[in-house]
Amino acid sequence: MKIQSLFTFSALSLFSASVYASGISEADIIEAQKKWGEGIVEIGKVKTDGGDYTEAAKELIDDLYAYDHGSVAFKPTLAADDQFRGDVDEALSYFVGGMIEEDKGFAIKPWTNVRFENEEVIINGNQAIAMGNYFFTTVEGEEVKVEYSFGYTHVDDELLINLHHSSLPYAK
Repeated sequence: MKIQSLFTFSALSLFSASVYASGISEADIIEAQKKWGEGIVEIGKVKTDGGDYTEAAKELIDDLYAYDHGSVAFKPTLAADDQFRGDVDEALSYFVGGMIEEDKGFAIKPWTNVRFENEEVIINGNQAIAMGNYFFTTVEGEEVKVEYSFGYTHVDDELLINLHHSSLPYAK
């Protein structure tokens, strides 16, 4: 009994240490947000330049979202009739249009910049949540403010999005 307890404690200690070692830092979240914003801008640029913007959007989803590792809770900003995007194809439709009728291609607008302002970041081992506002800059130079909550999971040394909720601020 003592040996089994000692073994269990040792195994849990090793597991806890590996989770801690693979934990997330606030700098990791900021870097992931930067990559996401740059990816959104790139999709619009590729479309403007006449390139394969659908492929650019697929790369963004494959590189930054956790669809290949489990469920992703995705509620995009401009979704009213079909509010949630439960799989890769529905996420792709939101970013470039196509599968869902109301999707006009949020990422192909195009945007020239995306800037995040985190209100709160909560980190718990290999999971994290960031909430705040992000600002999308139009080609005319105007910023559009959007509220967001992103959840992140650390998988195979990558920080991936497993929760994406965004909405326009309440209009008084």
